[in-house]
Amino acid sequence: MSSTETPPPLYSAREPVFPRRVSGKFRTLKWWIMGVTLGIYYLTPWIRWDRGPNLPDQAVLVDLAGRRFFFFWIEIWPHEFYFIAGLLIMAGLGLFLFTSALGRVWCGYTCPQTVWTDLFILTERWIEGDRNARVRLWNAKWDFRKWRLRLTKWFIWLLIGLATGGAWVFYFTDAPQLLRDLVTLNAHPIAYTTIAVLGTITVLFGGFAREQVCIYMCPWPRIQAAMMDEDTLTVAYRSWRGEPRGKHRKSEDADKLGDCIDCMACVNVCPVGIDIREGQQLACITCALCIDACDEIMAKIDKPRGLIDYMALTDEAAERSGKAPKPIWKHVLRPRTILYTTLWSLVGIGLVFALFIRPDIDMTVAPVRNPTFVTLSDGSIRNTYDVRLRNKNGEDRPFHISLTSDSLLRISLEGKDDLVVDVPADETLLQRVYVTAPAGSDAATTDRTPFRIWVEDLESNEHTSNDTIFNGVGQ
Repeated sequence: MSSTETPPPLYSAREPVFPRRVSGKFRTLKWWIMGVTLGIYYLTPWIRWDRGPNLPDQAVLVDLAGRRFFFFWIEIWPHEFYFIAGLLIMAGLGLFLFTSALGRVWCGYTCPQTVWTDLFILTERWIEGDRNARVRLWNAKWDFRKWRLRLTKWFIWLLIGLATGGAWVFYFTDAPQLLRDLVTLNAHPIAYTTIAVLGTITVLFGGFAREQVCIYMCPWPRIQAAMMDEDTLTVAYRSWRGEPRGKHRKSEDADKLGDCIDCMACVNVCPVGIDIREGQQLACITCALCIDACDEIMAKIDKPRGLIDYMALTDEAAERSGKAPKPIWKHVLRPRTILYTTLWSLVGIGLVFALFIRPDIDMTVAPVRNPTFVTLSDGSIRNTYDVRLRNKNGEDRPFHISLTSDSLLRISLEGKDDLVVDVPADETLLQRVYVTAPAGSDAATTDRTPFRIWVEDLESNEHTSNDTIFNGVGQ
């Protein structure tokens, strides 16, 4: 490039895309996925789950005030965040697995940006018409009809955005009560602000930005290449069969043309406005709508389906040489996908195992460091500890706190005449504990003495313990 040439822009102005409606197996699959995923998102906060008294009855709830996450019969406490981390690891491995097997199948079918964009395009098509009608309306002058259609569309988009933002905040508090507060204007300002912000983002991303989010904002198109290889199945055009393309099928040279009649059906249905016949592109989300459109045309002109299809680079090499492509299962089952599946399964099995072996009681011990120890009037040494007792049961339980039976240390509880603490159901209780070493004992004269604090649920006889250090005078 010479010094006088202008470098290409990093960002180009958006050209509107008006995808045409298409029918076929992939479009039907996308409709089902959109319906199921949106149904799960919008309806889940309204599912009730009886956990007993003093506990929320919302099946899925992120209880920030109580610092817990409820998922049906599962309750995750703050110190159990490793469950959330494990699920995120499984999500990442699952994304790697599906990408290595089927390319950007996540982007084309289940990505929230794709799902909500499909919903906004469906609304747009319902109000303004299919592709040709929307193109004419875009180019028309701003008259009463255009304003009426646009305002109607934008109003419905706004309702979708508000429903999306509202559904999100319902996951963080009791949904029926919050809805009543929202309608009566008694909800906290944070709720209204969150709904407004998320609703606006939904409308901007799904209604206006659309494919620009995938091309310029999402990092996954630039990362996916590391997950793919020559055996990855992805949407591609069989150029060796379709070229040279041409419309004139009754001309003298018609027998020299390929199967592609250059009808532009694949381009007109593409939600990102690309031409799949130009090869793999950054913008392609492999939604496979071009396959449905092309198969429909091939059926009309009595040509074999599959001019555009899911295929791998190894299939191209085989078909160009006249050989049969590999079976689909050989593309899917290969060392990379088997490795991802194995890792994904191991993490899942580990999480399930950890979930079933976790105790119903738990404790943490924090020594009070200021002061490290106190010398009492009889010469004994006392240390202070803050013990957090967690009762994960649905009812109040009496917890007995003690030390190892052979310990010479003595234990007492602040505000208690005995060593039993009543911990409320499904809550954490902070109890201050005093541990004393008799004057002249090894623990009193030694700098650091390890010992163990035990907690027992007197109803279930379940035990748990925590090791800590007793600080003595030292030498």
